[in-house]
Amino acid sequence: MSLVVMKFGGTSVEDPAAINRTATIVAGRVAAGKHPVVVVSAMARVTDQLLRCAAAASQGDRTGALAISSRLRSRHRDTAAALLKDPKQSAELVNWVDQKFDQLDEVLRGLAAILELTPRISDLIVSYGERLSSRMIAHAFCERGIDAAPLDSREVVITDSQYQKAIPIDAIIEMRAAEKIRPLIDSGKVPVMGGFIGANEAGITTTLGRGGSDFTGALIGGAMHADAIEIWTDVDGIMTSDPRVCPDALRVKVISFEEAAELAYFGAKVLHPATILPAVKKNIPVLVLNSKNPTNEGTRIISLAPHCKSPFKSIAVKKKLSIIDVVASRMLMTHGYLREIFTIFDKHQTAVDMVSTSEVSVSLTVDSTDKLPAIAADLSKLADVKYEGKKALICLVGEDIRGQNGMAAQVFNAVRHINVRMISQGASEINMSFMIDEEDADEAVRSLHAAFFQDPDPAVFDVEARKPALTS
Repeated sequence: MSLVVMKFGGTSVEDPAAINRTATIVAGRVAAGKHPVVVVSAMARVTDQLLRCAAAASQGDRTGALAISSRLRSRHRDTAAALLKDPKQSAELVNWVDQKFDQLDEVLRGLAAILELTPRISDLIVSYGERLSSRMIAHAFCERGIDAAPLDSREVVITDSQYQKAIPIDAIIEMRAAEKIRPLIDSGKVPVMGGFIGANEAGITTTLGRGGSDFTGALIGGAMHADAIEIWTDVDGIMTSDPRVCPDALRVKVISFEEAAELAYFGAKVLHPATILPAVKKNIPVLVLNSKNPTNEGTRIISLAPHCKSPFKSIAVKKKLSIIDVVASRMLMTHGYLREIFTIFDKHQTAVDMVSTSEVSVSLTVDSTDKLPAIAADLSKLADVKYEGKKALICLVGEDIRGQNGMAAQVFNAVRHINVRMISQGASEINMSFMIDEEDADEAVRSLHAAFFQDPDPAVFDVEARKPALTS
């Protein structure tokens, strides 16, 4: 049995036309003898609007919250009606949509009364996006000849109670997948689940954080020991850089898990940073594909990618960062100094992207600006502290960067006209990073791309796609 987990993002299910494309893709996998498990996001922009609902209600604006909900209700009702031709089935699905929005409106009215948006209530409200889309899409699949079965993800994806960024409990997920998903597959059905959402062991709704639908796909793939995990989005795969910044960016045909994880963490938008982890543990290949261009081969992410003649695979950018400088000459050679600094970041639950140290100073980068004043206040008890925002981290990812003579010189020669604030290379063999002003980020990426992707390795990059652009 060839089992494949197929995750479709919000733009792949944003309207009836997109859902029809998705159904065609899934039907193709079934026709090829594969057994899909489908994971879907909420329809495009629905999660953002649900968050706006919650924010308005929590500020006492019940009318505003219900107005947003009403617009979402109309959108889902119209989509449901358009997906099903049979009048009876269409009416039943629209009625079910109405029931869900009636429940949501009750939650919003209650929130407008208590005026306190807790993480637990927020998770409940935003979960409606995936709960609605997965049921509607399952019905649409059945209409188009796919024997689909909707499955509430909260019955399978069991997490801790860290609302808004819950941690999955792998052992229970594997057990629940065997109980809930395997029988459906064995009976020839295509399970359709919502991504992003789960529940704790008490059955209370949780979410995996923004971008968590990718994570759901990988968790289910790992739990089911799938042959492949497909991430369907609206781009052709992982690119050498953002095509909006570099129009001549190339598709990366194959990349290692380690390289893809670095790119995801350091700003590449195609994948959620945690997506790779469950796949790595089970050595399951991940494919990044385009639902609007399904014949494209996309990007294949595997344990060990083939050798690449080009020094880098891709350039990622992470913006809206801040640099914190901690200087304390009195702490020179003092044991435990770094530990005390990182204890403060742990206290404020703030991740550090990059670190640079000397005998008396430490520079760190973070992307959490709202906590900076409190962090600086705590750090000032240890040392002199200053911080500055509007920085960007440029990350170049490739194989064995550290082992290539003169590579750092080539990189910084390409950006010699841009002021570099911090540099990090030694910690990783596949990543070279540096910090610059945010306003210089696009120019830096274009300069680096021009320097390192003029003669790309055709075994790794889709060089054929560039030829028409160059000859036109």
